[in-house]
Amino acid sequence: MGEELEKMETPESAVRVRFAPSPTGVLHVGGARTALYNWLFARHHGGSFILRIEDTDLERSTEESAGAILEGMEWLGMDWDEGPYRQAGRMHLYAEHAQRLVDRGKAYYCTCRPEELEERRKAALAAGQSLKYDGRCRDSCHSEGALRFRLPQMGTTVVEDLIHGPVSFDNSDLDDFIIVRSDGHPIYNFAAVVDDAAMGITHVIRGDDHLSNTPRQIMLYQAFGYPLPRFAHVPMILGPDRARLSKRHGATSVTAYREMGYLSQALVNYLVRLGWSHGDQEIFTVEEMIRYFSLEKVGKTPAIFDPQKLEWVNAHYIKTQPASYLVGQMRPFWIQAGISEEELGASKEGWQEAIIDSLRERARTLVEMAQTSRYFFRDPEGYDDKAKKALVAIAQPHLDELGSQLQGLSDFSAPSLEELYRQFAEQKGLKLSQIAQATRAALTGTTASPPLFQIMEILGREKVLRRLSLARSHISP
Repeated sequence: MGEELEKMETPESAVRVRFAPSPTGVLHVGGARTALYNWLFARHHGGSFILRIEDTDLERSTEESAGAILEGMEWLGMDWDEGPYRQAGRMHLYAEHAQRLVDRGKAYYCTCRPEELEERRKAALAAGQSLKYDGRCRDSCHSEGALRFRLPQMGTTVVEDLIHGPVSFDNSDLDDFIIVRSDGHPIYNFAAVVDDAAMGITHVIRGDDHLSNTPRQIMLYQAFGYPLPRFAHVPMILGPDRARLSKRHGATSVTAYREMGYLSQALVNYLVRLGWSHGDQEIFTVEEMIRYFSLEKVGKTPAIFDPQKLEWVNAHYIKTQPASYLVGQMRPFWIQAGISEEELGASKEGWQEAIIDSLRERARTLVEMAQTSRYFFRDPEGYDDKAKKALVAIAQPHLDELGSQLQGLSDFSAPSLEELYRQFAEQKGLKLSQIAQATRAALTGTTASPPLFQIMEILGREKVLRRLSLARSHISP
């Protein structure tokens, strides 16, 4: 479907939800969770998930941001059934609906200039009075200016929220808000209602920072005579200090977490649990999320973003995803870690999978795994202090003789290598840890690595012997 969609006829029972980001930045984790909850709700009910780009803010909206949002959605695996629709291409629809409100006496033109409104606001603030618009253009007959919605001045508007329950708003506390600027561009509350009604949205699932907008939107629905969707306002995501999640708490964008080496499955799994639960279960397949998801299980209190918990979830997925899949995910991180395309291309079949299998038990991110795997692709460029000490602790003749035995070993597999090392240590009256650490230092340049004999098997006889030879210069005669 294209952007010309205006009013659709949909079966009453069909669930239709939308994610409607503004293209003024990247996709943040809060927005991603909102999108995820909408996507899961649609998939659970066999409904439609619609993507709408709310780009009427011409000064702040950019194509770059729109592209980044779509890229983030695709990376997270949230496919949409319709869209992405662009509000900028639907201006005629907003103009038509605005005129309908004027014709019905539900809206009026306001000629108050922004500087006048600001002066009145300051005066009201100084006098301790309400800051809402004073309505001086309410009964005028202007035919130009900004368009304001004529709110009922008495009574109560109740939001029957699917998460928070009934929330009441006193109409006298609300003011006649602007729905269309003097330049003809619609304001969020107005455009969102027109679009949601036109697209047949049955459930509006969004952050509870929008809850204060909802009574105004309900009145707009009523003014048009459109049926109300069901509203569900999801509590915000807070940082560990219980302040609203922001850059000072660390990364907040989906793109940043991808660049930090998090798997999309891990981020999705973590986000779904930020406010929703299914018993004590922590790890979910996508199929399980779809099967179990319901708004009744979304909590009413803010969720706390815990970077360490996200690391734990990511580590789980690194351990459990197929190595063949992780090879594809690792490639850009290997390049970033300084491994050349030539070095990657020279790898024999299954070799990169073996590297991943050796590292995945300890890795928390793909970045970490890439940085700690460089010694598989090239000889160590140097030895850290602990590695030097481990080498110095072994006499050169021991390392020479060990190299000779490795040269003649018929089965260069981890079990055979371990058996050879155990016998060698026993014959020389050495501790196995002494020669193992010295070998580890020679092969990797450090003393922290996956199991030594697994590394040796992956590297192969030729690389192991060459690196043992290179390390001899660090051993005291």
